[in-house]
Amino acid sequence: MEKYLEETQMLDYSHKSIQELIKNRKWQALDEFNRIKKIYNYVRDEIAFGYNIDDNIPATKVLSDGYGQCNTKGTLFMALLRACGIPCRVHGFTIDKKLQRGAMTGIVYKSAPKNIFHSWVEILFEEKWYELEAFILDSRYLKNLQKIHSDCVGAFCGYGVAVHDFANPTIDWNRNNTYIQREGINQDFGIYDSPDELLEEHCQEMGMLKRFLYRHLGRHLMNKNIKKIRNKTIR
Repeated sequence: MEKYLEETQMLDYSHKSIQELIKNRKWQALDEFNRIKKIYNYVRDEIAFGYNIDDNIPATKVLSDGYGQCNTKGTLFMALLRACGIPCRVHGFTIDKKLQRGAMTGIVYKSAPKNIFHSWVEILFEEKWYELEAFILDSRYLKNLQKIHSDCVGAFCGYGVAVHDFANPTIDWNRNNTYIQREGINQDFGIYDSPDELLEEHCQEMGMLKRFLYRHLGRHLMNKNIKKIRNKTIR
């Protein structure tokens, strides 16, 4: 199990900012079940859904940004879990860009690659591996999205969501798998010990110009769209 607890360049959990967070939240004093649950809820709801500059940033950068998406929030989640003695690994995929429609709009959506790099985190608890993905979207964003599309019955795809039951997605962890984008998966890269190892073999396929535009324009427009939904007042 040692490899599932190791610190890496991206999982930089010995950093002061991460250690202080763990100390302040008193996660180490909790039993293993509640430790996982508290860390999961923290990453899901206190680290907002949003797009960082790149997938390969370390956990400390995600923490300082205060937002992230599947890959970057996953990195922070893994760092916090390992720092608290919870074995974990990462599973890599791609998802169809249709899942991002709404968060991505206009020229940003049209120019985006068809296959978007994606991952979820798997934890070992009570000798069983659990697949955790639903930490990606913060509850405030998801609840507002559900209110906006309150007429949706059954499956939904868009705005960072791809589920069979939009009204009741499995987003809370209680000894179960959680999913929020699984139905958009179109390619499976397999399981890796760390995000560092996953990104050595797979990453978002994007040319230099598109990568530059994403970093300096596209992601900011996407984050603006997401903030509008999160902050929208809906009766």
